[in-house]
Amino acid sequence: MSEKKYWLDRKENVNKVYWAVWVVCGALLLIDPLVHKHEVFGFAEWFGFFGFFGFFACVGLVLAAKALRRILKRAEDYYER
Repeated sequence: MSEKKYWLDRKENVNKVYWAVWVVCGALLLIDPLVHKHEVFGFAEWFGFFGFFGFFACVGLVLAAKALRRILKRAEDYYER
């Protein structure tokens, strides 16, 4: 019996999705100056603020998760004891 192939199993489709995400992010960054913002804080009106904030927030979450892993991880034979 053959294994079912999904569309993301093909490398060229993964590359298409990868580049599509970059194109969409770039397009959103380019139209950012055209959108009028009604922000309370002045720094929220900076060019690309929310994109950069989201990127650095995700990086911070990954680094925090790596630090928590060192604190919370169990020994490999934890359930066998």
